[in-house]
Amino acid sequence: MNDKVRQRRPAFDREAGVAIAQALFHERGFDAVSLTDLVEAMDIKPPSFYAAYGSKAELFERAMLRYASVNALPMEKLLAPDRPPGEALVALLVAAAKQYGKDSVLRGCMVTEGMRADDEIARKMAESLASGGLMAIRSYLDNVHPHHADTLADYISVTLRGLSAAACNGMPRKRLIEVAQIAGRFIAYELEKPQT
Repeated sequence: MNDKVRQRRPAFDREAGVAIAQALFHERGFDAVSLTDLVEAMDIKPPSFYAAYGSKAELFERAMLRYASVNALPMEKLLAPDRPPGEALVALLVAAAKQYGKDSVLRGCMVTEGMRADDEIARKMAESLASGGLMAIRSYLDNVHPHHADTLADYISVTLRGLSAAACNGMPRKRLIEVAQIAGRFIAYELEKPQT
């Protein structure tokens, strides 16, 4: 083989790049991951990065969608209509706690933490993606406890964000689950109170 013949580099795998970015964004958060971090991890040059993904924010959106496709909580199963509401909502919080604390490095919810990004575009992308799950919870509460659905939906949303943040800060999975169970018991208690 002629030494002057250059070997071609294998084609860049865009989906593998999304997986790499997902891990970086999940571990560090959107704001702490630079373009340099991304191109070095993917072993590509900035022009190839822009050609493949458009921008860091667009790649973040793809990474969040990839994350959600594997890690989204099964709302239809957890909030099944034949399940007692108190039990269903406890199950939802416990499932979230288990999910957020299952990995020793990739902790919390990538989408939830994305809603705290300083970058407005990335933050709005995360908020948009999270809105589907929050709407499912709100719709469920409208059916089972309409008089206090707003307040309970907000409480669940705040609890989920708190569980994610605690997981990111290193709270052990066992304690996350215990906290979720306590919050769930409070919700069950509220659901049993007479509606006024």
